[in-house]
Amino acid sequence: NAVLPPPEAISRMFGEYFILYLPRDIVSGDFYWMAEIGNLRYCAVADCTGHGVPGGFMSMMGISFLNQIIGQEKTLNAGEILNQLRANIIQSLHQTGKVGENKDGMDIALYIIDPKTNKCQYAGANNPLVLIRNDEAIVYKADKMPIGIYVKGDIPFTNNEIDLEQNDVLYTFSDGYVDQFGGADKRKFMSKNFRELLLEIHKKPMSEQRDILDQTLLNWHGELDRVDDVVVMGYRHQDF
Repeated sequence: NAVLPPPEAISRMFGEYFILYLPRDIVSGDFYWMAEIGNLRYCAVADCTGHGVPGGFMSMMGISFLNQIIGQEKTLNAGEILNQLRANIIQSLHQTGKVGENKDGMDIALYIIDPKTNKCQYAGANNPLVLIRNDEAIVYKADKMPIGIYVKGDIPFTNNEIDLEQNDVLYTFSDGYVDQFGGADKRKFMSKNFRELLLEIHKKPMSEQRDILDQTLLNWHGELDRVDDVVVMGYRHQDF
């Protein structure tokens, strides 16, 4: 809680939003991060390797590096921030790609909004962005590689540019929700069902969306244990 952004700061930056944050243990390998520099609002939702204490350490490292990267004098786009984050993680964990060494890292969805121009940049490492507009879910796919050592580690992350419209709803999330086992057949919730649920509830007030997602997950896994940390963020774009 000490390193996560406080609700009043998020409200000031993003207005209408919700965050469903459900650590599996006391500390979490999932984290959310926001920052504001000049006209730009930065938002990231990430899923680190592991959960509990090891995941918590990775979360704190990710938050620290993101603050450091955007604090530089040069303004980077979303893809460039992920490139820099990957380089920092690889360097600090002394990853070389040798067999048997530490392969910790994180998956992340990062977007940057300029409310003056209604422009949004998005970059993702395994974690997509779902935008709902005119009752249609548009999925911006992530690059299929993590923040960390990887066989294609020299490929830069894609910077997607999106023109936002009034009342667009953006969702970013870790895989904890869609990978949760439950239901009559004790299967995973799955991405398709998750997108359909978001489409069904996206016009409701943000606090109500959070409660529906929370209760749906509880009903889904029932007596089964939670398998992973969960974080889901929703943001409704309004003219500032």
